Amino acid sequence: MQATIEQISQITVFGGVEPEELAILLLHTQLQFYSQGEIIMHEGEFLPAKLYSLLSGSIQITKTALTGKQTILRTLPAGEIFAAPALLGNGIAPATVTAECGCQILSVKRDALLNAIGQNPEIALRMLMVFNFRIQQLHETVHGLVSERAIVRLARFIQYFATQYGTEQSKLGECLKVKLPYYQIARSIGITYEECVRLTKSLKSVISYSRGGKITILDGKALEATANGTIEVNS
Repeated sequence: MQATIEQISQITVFGGVEPEELAILLLHTQLQFYSQGEIIMHEGEFLPAKLYSLLSGSIQITKTALTGKQTILRTLPAGEIFAAPALLGNGIAPATVTAECGCQILSVKRDALLNAIGQNPEIALRMLMVFNFRIQQLHETVHGLVSERAIVRLARFIQYFATQYGTEQSKLGECLKVKLPYYQIARSIGITYEECVRLTKSLKSVISYSRGGKITILDGKALEATANGTIEVNS
């Protein structure tokens, strides 16, 4: 199934591109639907030369170590691109991508995308900005795993999702729009499930955790101080 101009324009890197320029891509697009929990691509598999993007829903990107330990690298919302090696690298999926909920994946063939970039170099610049941001995230994650305490990584992780996905005002405070269950947090910041539960409870005056991963920020200043390592928490 091919995408429409309206659908392509929902992808971040194509925002603001003129409809007539996007129309050139239509014949070279494909829409695929995935159910919750379905694997979109497996780590190590060969990928066709395409730009992959998430049109709707959310996806989780994970990597498995030789020991079998699985780490959540990131979750992505609608509008984001992913699987860069399929477009710019060796064509091998660097990680496993799973549908967190029912989602639509929009892909564009590489040759058609290059032609579009020739018409509008701004597309390439936006792609570079996305990849550069993720490299910076990866650097910060690696640095944090090596040098930062787990409580600091936890606070920064919550801050990131509050900023990236937004919050809603509640009676208790600012409630994150996205749910973060213990297992997801633990796998993302390199700690055990049990330690994640313990650290979260140690922040009970700073955040509130409800069943299913609903997190409410009770004290934004204290969370910021914890993320900066300038406040001691009884962990």
